[in-house]
Amino acid sequence: MWTILQKITKNLILAIPVMMVAGFIYGLSFDPTWLKSMIIPFTFLMVYPMMVTLKVKKVFEGGDGKAQLLTQMINFGIVPFVAFGFGMYFFSDRPYMALGLLLAGLVPTSGMTISWTGFAKGNMSAAVKMTVVGLVAGSLLTPVFVKLLMGASIEINLMAVFKQIVFIVFLPMGLGFLTQKFMIKRYGQADFQKYVGPKFPTISTLGVLGIVFVALALKAKTIASAPEVLLSILVPLLLLYLFNFTLSTLVGKTLLPRGDAIALVYGSVMRNLSIALAIAINAFGAQGSDAALVIAVAYIIQVQSAAWYVRFTDKIFGNSQPKPARFACQG
Repeated sequence: MWTILQKITKNLILAIPVMMVAGFIYGLSFDPTWLKSMIIPFTFLMVYPMMVTLKVKKVFEGGDGKAQLLTQMINFGIVPFVAFGFGMYFFSDRPYMALGLLLAGLVPTSGMTISWTGFAKGNMSAAVKMTVVGLVAGSLLTPVFVKLLMGASIEINLMAVFKQIVFIVFLPMGLGFLTQKFMIKRYGQADFQKYVGPKFPTISTLGVLGIVFVALALKAKTIASAPEVLLSILVPLLLLYLFNFTLSTLVGKTLLPRGDAIALVYGSVMRNLSIALAIAINAFGAQGSDAALVIAVAYIIQVQSAAWYVRFTDKIFGNSQPKPARFACQG
């Protein structure tokens, strides 16, 4: 079972579109209303395993303060406002889709931030810190940003959104921390990191795929009646990710050493779409399915773009292992 889950996790590029198609077909063929009861279980299954491996102590280690500051400036000072602007322009008559675009740009960093930074041979320690700080700050600031930016377009119960974030983020974070402590005590730090810990993120993949399936099933009839809606979602999402990759690359390449620059790119471009999706579905009722559809499509773009960016990392930032110097023979 673990082998299958690991293969699925490594192939989200294919797994997510497959689940989107499956959800779409199910929503057209059957009544998907009952699937709403699966949202809470899938949400917990999605978020809790990620929290078990979260290294909170890394936040208090120094050495990359400039990278951390620049990353969070991009995450909270630029990207949410760009996402809001795109949403208002492309979805001026569909405010809940604009909300979905805003949520996709609001909660930064996920476990994939660390993974992709590692694949690109970036600063893993910096990426871990960015993940923890971005997750906590994003969770606290999301209700405020949503209320300030979208309050004039849709009715927002600020307390309801915050309660959902407590349930979706901070409760699993607390339980995950306790689980981590228990597992380390039982198996030891080395075995936990090598054998036990890596299994948890693969479990969260089931939650992600389940939520994507539900989101598409609930919107299947709407999409079938107006298929151009998917194209209208793709365009602003592609522009948002293109903007974010370009900005982060320029900032990192100009102001930071290679390892920190790569961590900054993945610490600002990778969004925690799992939490954004859970907020959309749990906090905004039936209309939240419009927002969830935008976020579900964002999964495809995020995973694909992250994978392609790794391939061009050496061309952008230079090789991580410089070629050895050549010495002329003397004799």
